[in-house]
Amino acid sequence: MYSQRIGSLSQAQRERLTYLEFRLYFMGEIGRPDLSARFGVAPAGATRDIAMYRELAPQNIDFDNSSKTYRISSEFAPIFEHPPQRVLSALSLGFGDGVDGEPRSLLPCEFPVKLSCPRMDVLAPICRAIYAKRPVAIRYQSMTSGESERVIVPFALVDTGLRWHVRAFDRKSGEFRDFVITRIQNPVSLNEESFAHEQMDADIQWTRIVELDLVPHPRLKRPEIIQTDYGMKDGAIRMRVRAAVAGYMLLRWGVDASPDHSLNGHEYSLWLKDHLALYGVMSAVLAPGYRAPDQQRIDFDAD
Repeated sequence: MYSQRIGSLSQAQRERLTYLEFRLYFMGEIGRPDLSARFGVAPAGATRDIAMYRELAPQNIDFDNSSKTYRISSEFAPIFEHPPQRVLSALSLGFGDGVDGEPRSLLPCEFPVKLSCPRMDVLAPICRAIYAKRPVAIRYQSMTSGESERVIVPFALVDTGLRWHVRAFDRKSGEFRDFVITRIQNPVSLNEESFAHEQMDADIQWTRIVELDLVPHPRLKRPEIIQTDYGMKDGAIRMRVRAAVAGYMLLRWGVDASPDHSLNGHEYSLWLKDHLALYGVMSAVLAPGYRAPDQQRIDFDAD
């Protein structure tokens, strides 16, 4: 019933009602000023939105006469989807608020400060090149080879948790590589088409999906707590990730990737059950404790 009625709403109505429900769900209340401030609608428009939501889900919302505020009811059940990542982003950075200044959190939140943020005059041309599938001439500062002029064909942005990089074909080396965006200078989009061998589908490390089974670290005395932390089923969590980013993910999560679970630090609460799942994965060199089989040679350039 809900899906049919929601499907008949316009996109703008759906956004406003989703925000209304979000405020009810996570703040416990919603008032006309909240909708007016967020969407710039007149009080009469906010009143119509609240009336529409009450018509859709009357059991979800109660009116508090004393404060003239609508509050969450004891029978509340959301009718819109609220993905956890989007909810946490909204709570910590605002629900699209603060576009003219600093983001405003909806609740007191604390999270790690980003030490490395790309410059917008560098990020924007890279994004346009990704969208247009065009090559970009750049000056790049490499940890291994110093400064050089390159032409790259970027196709994806990657957040490693510590920094942002762009996955691209590098015409200088003839390989797909990761380029740290803060090390890129003077990006200039070239008015030419990229070749098929330079595009995403040709990047084997990007198109290859690896399955990683993560389990509580064997040294832990209470593995059931870790199982609860990560919502594990049958004592493990199976991740399907691109080979190109697998090493970054294991590093960020502090996963012990050694074959004999030999890392003892408190930061290692997870263990990669089968280290051979990383066979041929170039980014595996970033995984804590990973040791490549003797017959496997890995060259990885993430400078």
